[in-house]
Amino acid sequence: MIKVAVTGACGRMGMLIIENILRSGDMKLVTAIDVTNTGKDIGEVMRQGKLDVPVGDAKDIDNILKMSKPDVLIDFTIAGAAVKNVTASARNKVNLVVGTTGFTQEQRKLMEDAIKSSGVAAVIAPNFSIGVNVFWGLLAEAAKRLSDFDIEIIEAHHNQKKDAPSGTALKAAEVISKTLGGKEMVYGRHGISPRQKEIGIHAVRGGDIVGDHTVLFAGDGERIEIKHQAHSRQAFAKGAVTAAEWVCSARPGVYEMADVLGIK
Repeated sequence: MIKVAVTGACGRMGMLIIENILRSGDMKLVTAIDVTNTGKDIGEVMRQGKLDVPVGDAKDIDNILKMSKPDVLIDFTIAGAAVKNVTASARNKVNLVVGTTGFTQEQRKLMEDAIKSSGVAAVIAPNFSIGVNVFWGLLAEAAKRLSDFDIEIIEAHHNQKKDAPSGTALKAAEVISKTLGGKEMVYGRHGISPRQKEIGIHAVRGGDIVGDHTVLFAGDGERIEIKHQAHSRQAFAKGAVTAAEWVCSARPGVYEMADVLGIK
């Protein structure tokens, strides 16, 4: 039985991840961690009945991990909080699945250094859906064959998303740029802004959009659009739980979702 801790447990993604854990036959939720609802039973917070798992205060994460001894921690929070959660988990020899986005290069390095020095395994990905990981592969193949086309990335998310552009859009740009030997990125356009050979990236925020990503390859007289739409957050939650199961048997190191799916 894999023992799981969830940070951001009272958020939309956290609660959906917990629902997936509860449905799993080989996983057990041993602790739920958040900055809200501390002391309350997470099952009652979720309106699913008592689970005998109280919500622990994120400020006390080290002690919570020492007491609950999870095999893996799943983090979907915000960048600043995630860095603290990841480094605390690494100190306590707990494997990791991190779906939080918006990290700076310094934050990413801090997390990776902590993971590598502690000898745990971690899956860090901007998107855990199976479809998006296939989407990135399609973009690499298209970029090889359409290298002289103009490339634009348009992403849309709900009005509560903190970071922009999305981690998925940035990963898409990275995949295309790497395939083409390096491209400049331009984030939105304003005023006089003649197009060069850059990759344009545009962010839309509104309503309850779960996540839409479109990459436009525009040539003379034609265009190709490759698009992924998330119909619900279940795509991300299911992938994160799959990654949590996989990472517990992985060698120490930092992995991507493509490693979990065997499509790297």
